[in-house]
Amino acid sequence: TDLRPLDILSEAVPAGGLARGMRVFQVQGVRGFQLSASRPRALGFPASRLFIHCDRFPEEFSIIVTLRALRGPAKRNEYIFTLMVEESPSVLVGLRYAPDKLHFLFWSQERAGGWQTRVTFPNVSLSDNQWHTLVLAVSGQSFSLTVDCSIPKDVVVETPFPASLSVRRASFYLGNRRRRKGVFTGLLRQLVLLPGADATPRICHAVNFKVATLSVPTVLQDVPAKPVSNEVLKYPYETDMRVTLGARPRCTKQEKAQFWFNASRRGLYLCNGSTWLSMLEVQHRLDYVEEYQNLVTNSETMGIEVFTIPKVGLFAATANRITPPGSAIYRWTDGKFVHYQNIPTYQAQSWKYFTIGKKIFLAVANFEQNERGQEFSVIYKWSRRKAKFITYQRITTHSARDWEAFVIEGEAFLAVVNHREGNNHNIDSVIYRWNPRTGLFETNQTIPTSGAYDWEFFTIGPYSFLAVANTFNGTSTKIYSHIYIWLSGSFQLFQSILTFGAADWEVFHIGDRVFLAVANSHSYDSGMPAPSNFYAINSSIYELNVTAQMFVKFQDLLTYSALDWEFFSVGDDSFLVVANSFDGFTFSVNSIIYRWQGYEGFVAVHHLPTVGCRDWEAFHTAEGSYLFYSSAKEPLSKVLKLKTT
Repeated sequence: TDLRPLDILSEAVPAGGLARGMRVFQVQGVRGFQLSASRPRALGFPASRLFIHCDRFPEEFSIIVTLRALRGPAKRNEYIFTLMVEESPSVLVGLRYAPDKLHFLFWSQERAGGWQTRVTFPNVSLSDNQWHTLVLAVSGQSFSLTVDCSIPKDVVVETPFPASLSVRRASFYLGNRRRRKGVFTGLLRQLVLLPGADATPRICHAVNFKVATLSVPTVLQDVPAKPVSNEVLKYPYETDMRVTLGARPRCTKQEKAQFWFNASRRGLYLCNGSTWLSMLEVQHRLDYVEEYQNLVTNSETMGIEVFTIPKVGLFAATANRITPPGSAIYRWTDGKFVHYQNIPTYQAQSWKYFTIGKKIFLAVANFEQNERGQEFSVIYKWSRRKAKFITYQRITTHSARDWEAFVIEGEAFLAVVNHREGNNHNIDSVIYRWNPRTGLFETNQTIPTSGAYDWEFFTIGPYSFLAVANTFNGTSTKIYSHIYIWLSGSFQLFQSILTFGAADWEVFHIGDRVFLAVANSHSYDSGMPAPSNFYAINSSIYELNVTAQMFVKFQDLLTYSALDWEFFSVGDDSFLVVANSFDGFTFSVNSIIYRWQGYEGFVAVHHLPTVGCRDWEAFHTAEGSYLFYSSAKEPLSKVLKLKTT
């Protein structure tokens, strides 16, 4: 009997790389593969690569799986692996799970035509966001499942596993059954076939049963693979350390692994070949905020985007209301923003900077039609030759408020928020996918929204989310905003949260805690009595409850027609600043900086005079940290400097 483990997962990983549709994530200190639903066939390989000397599946065997499953819909079935003949839709051998059970599938041809047998193990709870190791032992009519080395679950069925199951022209598929439906959405670390033996004794001697291993792909191993031509160092060793003093030196490949001590900031930094990384630094604390620069803009400014173009510099794009002259781009020069380029826009609401490979883009959300009555939002591309942004692609939008750019499974996406079409606020917002062949964004998915203002993309572990701020449905601002999760190649509803004229979502992390803040702008319902003040209203901070797998309310903060949140840090301290725009009487309203106080939550520490505040951006330069705010009521935006002690 051949007891050599057959590593199915490693066989699917090309030498020196990853298969298409496969990404590596580390969760709870353990690495696993996330598998893409868009290319199920790319995650397969011929069974003949494992069964070299015989084209028959073993009669007795064990299957060892280490996985981390995502909690999904109650009736969802997901395939861990399948073995299928190319010209047939039937599964020869497969393993799939539902939220509370595990199914082992096999094909028996003892009768004419053959049929599929399903062996079910009930009360198997895997969807808890924890790592689990399963050992399935098969022998004739007996099937035994051991989860995390607990007491085995034994099942005896009428139909035995076939004694001679041909795998000729068959292929293994990871996490799918050659279709997008039922694709495994969690993380897969180990998938091994051990012929002729019950693998339980070989697995259940490890310290951590949940991640016990028999064979794991090299890229997932906890320590780097040992070089073939060298010995692992067996003894402690010393090396010289060179430390540079004085002004900030350059950091290139020549200075890699050198240290620099910054006497003024009492910090020690290490060069990684391009950037100085802080190794040891005295942490600064925010003392006060001072006005640093008054920036006269082309007109009222609805949004700001601060970004850095590598090897060129720091820039800020302002989304201005009036055309001409439209919106403007400013470059940070000698410690101030200086006008750099005008771009024609039409009541621009926001800008979004993003890159795809070496290409640099800037997308504007236009709220109104152009002179010809056409309604476009525009993507601009940075021209290295002209050193400015030039028109690249026009996309039809409907009173666009915001763009969000993000990457999932190596593919680039761009989502637009459509606010309304005419008087209809209940319309579709659109997610576009980058087509590398045409070099253009193409429609990928539409999502119904209601007077939407903002998209916010974020990731938690291996999972991708997209939150929309719904503002008005035509009769009320008291409506649900939604959070979507990326599953099986598209965004699906994850959670709905009641909001009041939501204008912005801001996601941020404090330690290992994940928060989501909503800016509520006003409370209005045509069917309800008018409140004493439409605009004095709580905005809310939600925290991810990992056990419940949902965001739960953490804190309410009184705001005045809040339109934006911005999270930033100074030293070890975390802050939120809110854009208060109108209190029901005047646009001259204080915007507030809140400091994280642990169990007290966020506490107000600075009140900043603003006029019709619409957007905040935090940014850093070698000279210090700054806040930049835009005014939607006057052609003047301000840069504030954070003074620290």
